[in-house]
Amino acid sequence: MGRIGLQLRATLENITGLRAAGEDFRWYLKLKCGNCGEVSEKWQYLRLMDSAPLKGGRGSATMVQKCKLCSRENSIDILSQTIKPYNAEDSEKFKTIVEFECRGLEPVDFQPQDWNDYDEKTKESVGIYEVTHKFVKC
Repeated sequence: MGRIGLQLRATLENITGLRAAGEDFRWYLKLKCGNCGEVSEKWQYLRLMDSAPLKGGRGSATMVQKCKLCSRENSIDILSQTIKPYNAEDSEKFKTIVEFECRGLEPVDFQPQDWNDYDEKTKESVGIYEVTHKFVKC
């Protein structure tokens, strides 16, 4: 499967940028088995701080799991050096914000959230709206 990038598009209101901060940031995804096509029913999250060994001592990955349908062991890894902020100048354009190394597990859905609030200091509303995404091969 190789590398798959998550592209985000959003409208930012009075926000200079957003980013995945820290190793405990959770990327909520639905994942598909590359062998049989089974898609996870529940949202699963990946974090940089998580690491699981690959079978046969072939290293590790962010997530390693056995498919419930075909029993194949699959893995997916967050490529930390590819995490990028989504800035004000990116507003309303697609931008790759992270890439995953996919070995049998392919992301098929991402759970973003619209967010809005009020900045007391500047007396302005702030928000992230119309969040959409797509996955692209890298």
